[in-house]
Amino acid sequence: MNKRLSIQIQSSFMNARFMIAFLLCLLPIMVQAQHGTFRFAQLTDIHLNPNTPNPTEDLLRSVAQLNATDSIDFVLVTGDLTENGDRATLEKVKSILDLLKQKYYVILGNHETKWSDSGCTAFDDIFGSDRFEFMHKGLLFLGFNSGPLMRMAYGHVVPQDIAWMTREMDKADKSTPVVLVTHYPILAGDVDNWYELTDAVRPYNIRTFIGGHYHSNREFRYDGIPGILTRSNLRDKNGKPGYGIFDVTKDSILVYEQRIGEPKKKWASLSLSKQYFDHTGKADKYPDFSVNKKYAKVSEQWIVKTGVGIYCSPVIEEAKTSVTNPGTKTKNSLHTKRNKVFVGDDMGYLTCYDLKNGKKIWSFKAGKRIVGTPAATGGVIVFGSADRCIYGLNVSDGKVKWTVEAKEPVLGAVSIDNGIAYIGASDSTFRAIDIQNGNIKWAYSGIKGYIETKPLITADKVIFGAWDNTLYALNKANGKEMWKWTGGLNRMHFSPAAVWPVSADGKVFITDPERAMTAIDINSGQTVWRTYRSTVRETIGLSEDGERLYSKTMNDSIVCYSTKGNVPHEIWASNVAFGYEHAPSMPVEKGGTVFGSTKEGLIFALEPKTGKVLWKHKVGNSLISTVVPLNGKEVLFTATSGEVGLLKFK
Repeated sequence: MNKRLSIQIQSSFMNARFMIAFLLCLLPIMVQAQHGTFRFAQLTDIHLNPNTPNPTEDLLRSVAQLNATDSIDFVLVTGDLTENGDRATLEKVKSILDLLKQKYYVILGNHETKWSDSGCTAFDDIFGSDRFEFMHKGLLFLGFNSGPLMRMAYGHVVPQDIAWMTREMDKADKSTPVVLVTHYPILAGDVDNWYELTDAVRPYNIRTFIGGHYHSNREFRYDGIPGILTRSNLRDKNGKPGYGIFDVTKDSILVYEQRIGEPKKKWASLSLSKQYFDHTGKADKYPDFSVNKKYAKVSEQWIVKTGVGIYCSPVIEEAKTSVTNPGTKTKNSLHTKRNKVFVGDDMGYLTCYDLKNGKKIWSFKAGKRIVGTPAATGGVIVFGSADRCIYGLNVSDGKVKWTVEAKEPVLGAVSIDNGIAYIGASDSTFRAIDIQNGNIKWAYSGIKGYIETKPLITADKVIFGAWDNTLYALNKANGKEMWKWTGGLNRMHFSPAAVWPVSADGKVFITDPERAMTAIDINSGQTVWRTYRSTVRETIGLSEDGERLYSKTMNDSIVCYSTKGNVPHEIWASNVAFGYEHAPSMPVEKGGTVFGSTKEGLIFALEPKTGKVLWKHKVGNSLISTVVPLNGKEVLFTATSGEVGLLKFK
């Protein structure tokens, strides 16, 4: 054998070894990319309602047909299981879904997240979790909540869920086909942070989103990523319930509509190999923040990105209060320094931040999420949690002073007056609690629905709405019922339950989802006037002098009405240009400025007597809860996207 031939043989051998090693390295990826063929079904928008039998019958018929169908590996259930999100109806849905021969995986819809008397914790208790992940024959399925939670707003995927799904996809190889399961379509106008979600998942092999919400078969692109929405399980105009069927082949996902008693009908297909979107790109469109350049004098003094959803307003300790000394029965005036900000979040943390710079001072962990806005005074902060407890903590260090246990989650906001905290819970009970020792002064249990609102405290009354169509007025001293108001409302969804009432000139003022501004006699509970002129919804605010009311309309404007007289009188209307709006965040006047906020991350300031826009600032694209002004130029805020911050107008 000559030397050249020997070298050629050695070279070929080395090349072969290299190629074998290279293929061995690729083998895991190649194997991971392979998947089996299978079939699964999707049920969505069931809307079980104890007041009508049709949705129950529809679901039972769908379950029966699924059980009679061969080769369905599992069922996805994609939200709006119920009409009102209550525990009893959720348990009923589960009892029917448990009849399925196939394993099922379930997530919440907006009807569970908006009208949940448990703050959505009943869903977790009943179904085990509000998200799921599983691998099936080479495909990874991830289902998660797309909100909103307890607030009328666009859908929202909380930051901790985005972090979770990226961690789960990182555990698998990036070549693994992924199916993401939500209720809402991930589109602008449906989910406020759609772009954060699509940007986060784009580097992975996302084959499609699957969802519901629209009650019809739809095919979309979410920044290029395919999105499939299927019909509601409810009977259609021809009286037929139905659901979706998905056939996964070697190279495709085939989508069918399955009406009860009829052959399935194909209406869409997706490739499992085609590139639908740029894995290194960006969202097709992002929110517009140009308003911040127009009003450049507004600055973000500090912002804390907590990485956790926030549903309550920030709180600062009230500067002055009177507390009764238990020993001497005398009243002591306490003066406090307003140097702390308190915020509750989705993970159950009540966190104290430094007002000057936003640095965390301490944090306390409750058992479940905090939804209602706390209150702080007299060295104590009081708040409720979905863990069925009301807490009183020392503002200085977050140590527990006392705990009051309720029978159901506590979602209500807190008001404190003269050392007594007033708060409602989901156990049909409203409580008055001594903030120093946690003793229950009185409890009223005549409520049919649950409570989430912030109570109004007057000289002799505590007034609040509940999700039972009713506004209640109780005697502040003993909790006795003084009057109830319904205004002819006959549906839960029209309840005056999310608005924070205000009072002036012998009247209580509310707005409700029926789009009406209403004045009620504070002594009798009789309607003084009620107007639909301005199409307002669940927002109301009062001027510092008590002469003017402020409310957001559902399109662009803030309106101002007089508190005087027995007929509605509009003083001004100001076009703030915030677009369609239905979030229950209250206008607040402080230091000669009216502050407001929207579901799309906008904070604005108006001149109180004319409505002239003083400034606007967009801090994100998610719901800003009722803001807390420090004075006429500084305002604290929280956002559902997890931000806490302080704005200042120079």
